[in-house]
Formats: sequence, structure tokens, C-alpha cells
Amino acid sequence: MNIYKKALSATALALLLGGMASAQASAKTLIYCSEAAPDNFDAATTTSGATYDASARNVSNGLIKIKRGSTELEPGLAERWEISEDSKEYTFFLRKGVKFQTTSYFTPTREFNADDVIFSFDRQGNKENPFYGKGTWPQYGAYSFPTLIKEIQKIDDHTVKFVLNRPEATMIASLSLTFAVIQSKEYADQLVAEGKTDQLSQLPVGTGPYQYVDYQANSAVRFQANPDYWGGKQKIDNLIFAITPDASVRYQKLKAGECHIIAYPNPADIDEMKADTSLEVQRKEGLNIAFMAYNTVVAPFDDVRVRKALNMAINKQAIIDAVFGSTGMVAVNAMPPGVWGYNKDVKDDAYDIEASRKLLEEAGVKGLSMKIWAMPVQRPYMPNARRAAESMQADLAKVGVKAEIVSYDWSEYLKRSLEKDRDGAVMLGWTGGMADPDNFLAALLGCEAVGSSNRANWCNADFEKLIQAAKLTTDQAERTKLYEQAQVIFKEQAPWLTIAHQVMEQPVSKKVKDFRIDPFGGYLFEDVDIEE
Repeated sequence: MNIYKKALSATALALLLGGMASAQASAKTLIYCSEAAPDNFDAATTTSGATYDASARNVSNGLIKIKRGSTELEPGLAERWEISEDSKEYTFFLRKGVKFQTTSYFTPTREFNADDVIFSFDRQGNKENPFYGKGTWPQYGAYSFPTLIKEIQKIDDHTVKFVLNRPEATMIASLSLTFAVIQSKEYADQLVAEGKTDQLSQLPVGTGPYQYVDYQANSAVRFQANPDYWGGKQKIDNLIFAITPDASVRYQKLKAGECHIIAYPNPADIDEMKADTSLEVQRKEGLNIAFMAYNTVVAPFDDVRVRKALNMAINKQAIIDAVFGSTGMVAVNAMPPGVWGYNKDVKDDAYDIEASRKLLEEAGVKGLSMKIWAMPVQRPYMPNARRAAESMQADLAKVGVKAEIVSYDWSEYLKRSLEKDRDGAVMLGWTGGMADPDNFLAALLGCEAVGSSNRANWCNADFEKLIQAAKLTTDQAERTKLYEQAQVIFKEQAPWLTIAHQVMEQPVSKKVKDFRIDPFGGYLFEDVDIEE
């Protein structure tokens, strides 16, 4: 059963907000104009940033947190932790007195404890768990948790031990990611008893600063401050995500005061925004990459010569100029230069039409027709995928390749792009969840990520050996050497066209106080305030 309410018209949404304001004259309301609707409200089931923002990042907490506006890790639901000498046992000491949110659909009878931690991971790794479903847990798989976790032991109500099959250099950082937020086992048990297991992803319950109120499909999500939040009740009483896919419309709403913060502005509007005295435009280097992933298991894209030829046919600087403007830079490697371990010696594929034609001829490919998948939404790494695809289409025509541009609804796009026999090269991207090479190279290109976040379906034994070796040591110098070698193999094999990295420029109403750009591309509203 679909429990989401029908979409509201713009007029109905305005009436909703107006009614809220009149009913709660003294309450503070912040409106964020988001770029897309969430897939659901369970971040572990998807790779959608819009879903992360509407669930894990504002409604829930993990054992580990990321300090607001930085890449620094800090305690979350775990107050502290200990690591064994062999780095295969992690013992977490849980925060006491933490309450799950009380909502219209769930009233907790106990506080957060070790059972909730164990459930939150067991549902993603145990096929016998009633919430395992079809086993679609893209992040859990991408970060190698199915082979990494041996068991999770309950020591007592406030102590859990993760026992690993091998050392994992990124273990603590991985637990700060959105798939690792903690769910209520008591709520899950209630849903099992009621025969409503699907409701876990539709009506969320967390321990975070805001709690879910309702969702008008494709129109608005409404939250309110969690009165029992362990980090203190928020200064904002009502938080509204007004779903507004068009960047120009988002900007108009910002100027009209209908939004206080907007997602992903058009680069062409930034200068005008900076001149507006009612706005502040924040700027931060982004840990992101835009790419186009070839399906390397489908001919002729299983031939590295074809992939290289297509890469050389595309003028990436022209895409930067037309789509990104001053906010973009050409991407060479599979990770941004702001992440340690970046190999500065790797050379990009040259834009060379004649060399491209020769490689296609050498591969025996003539009259190639292909599809370019263009995202229907803006992301922190791509302002306008359709325009970028049109530029690629024109370039490929010069070497005799006919490219058809296709797109789908965002949720459908993400789902279909995972298909092993997918027809076409998929334009996507990634904003790192942690400032570690593993979060790009393993998460996007590792063998264990095939079927989840590895859209190229690329599994290279030499590359895999290097990234797996890098997981086993905490020596950053040694890890850097391994990752530098892996980047060389990636560039030689060309499973992607690396497109761009984008600097994040964020317009915010000056009424908003202490909003900080998340370097990982999220929109987090904990400890944000707004002038009445």
C-alpha cells in the first residue's frame, strides 16, 4: 500500500505553509528547496542524495558522526570505541539516555541500545532477517560489509563488538555513512507483528534532530524538531523540504522569500546571487566527480580500445565551459584532487578526433550507435546533464558514432542503471562520504560494488588486488602508493569518461544563521537557526 499522500499543487503547498505559519505564529520555520523527491526514507536502500537528506542526515544518527561542515569524525551514538591490536575487533560504548522519536505511528517503550545497532546491520546482511527483502543494499555491498563483518556481538545493553574477517582501514569512517544510521528494532518488531515491514522505509523513526511529519509526493516533506534529541532541541521548529526540480524556479523562490536555502544553483546565476544583498553565497571545494560509465560487459564497450576512442572524441573542456562555468574543472582520475592519494602524474586522454577514429577502426567498429543516459536532476557534481550529453553527442558524431540521449525519472534512472545488460553509457557522479580514496576507488570501481554503485560493471583483477591491499593497512604512505598504482590502471582501462569536479557555491538567505556547506554534498540542518 502506498502511504504517501497525493502531490500538492503549488497553491496547495502555499496554503499548507501559510496555515502552519498562522497556527504557530511564534514557531520558526525553515524552507529548503530541494532538487528531487526522495526515493523513500531509508538511506540504506539507495544511492540517492535526496533520500539521504530526507532521512539519514536529518532524522537519524550513526555510531560515528561527521563534524558539521568538515570531514572530521566525532562520536555519535557511540561515545567512544576501542580497537584490538590485530584491528579485527571494534568495541563501541553506546551513548545512554538516547530516545527514539515518538510519532503518530510509533511510541517507543525503551531507549536506544545494542539491539538496535545489531538489527540495523543484520537487516542488510542476513537473508533471514524479515527486512532483508530483495537484498538491495547498495552501500552495504559497495563498502564490502558482506565479506568484512564476521559477527556483531552484544556485550551488554550499551556495548557492542564488531568482529571483522580482516583488518579494514576505513572501518570507523564507514560507520559515519548514511547506510550505517541506527534503526529502532522495537519499531521494526512492531511492523513485523502488524505485517507492515514496508513501512520502515516510508514512515521513518530515528534518534536525530528532526522527526518526520508527512510527505506530499513530489511536492513537500515536512519535519519538526525532535523534542527529545540527545544533542538538544533544535532552534528551528519546522523544517520543510519543498521539492523543486527546476534550478531557475528554485532561484525565483529564493528571491521571493519562499525558500531560505536552495539546492544546486545554476552556475550562470552565481554572480547575480552574489550581488543580492539579501543573500550570502558560501563556497567550498567539493569532494565530488561526474563521470560517464560504459557498460564494460556489453560489446563493443568490453573493448578498451572502443572506450579510449570515445573518451578521445569528447571535448571535456567545452563541457566545462558550457555547463559548469567557473565552478568546474576537468576530471582526470576517478577521485578529486582534494582527497589524499591523488595521483598527479596520471595524464588525461587527449581530445584527439583523428586518434579516436583510428582506434575505432583498429577495433573493427564502424557505424556505432549508442545511448547516453542523462540524469534528469541536478547534483552537486553536475549542473545540467542534458546539456553535457548534447555536447558529447555532437562530438561523437564527428567520429561516426550516433548517440541517442535517454533519461528517466530519477528513481527509475538509478534503478535501471544497475542492470547488468544495460544498453548505453550512464552519466552519473559521486560525492564522497568520507575523505578517503577507498570511498571512490573501491566504492565505485571495486568488484564487490558491481551490481550496486559500480555502474561500469568493471572488475579488474590487478586494480582489485591493489585496492584490497590498501584496506589492510593504516599506514597512509603505503596506502597512497597502492592507490596511485590503482589510478594508473583505471586510466589505462578507461571504464569511465571522467568529466568534471565541481566547486560548491551555496546561496543562503541572510535570515539563516550558521548553515554550513557539507563537503560531502549533503544538506544538514542540525544547529541551524533562522531570524523570525
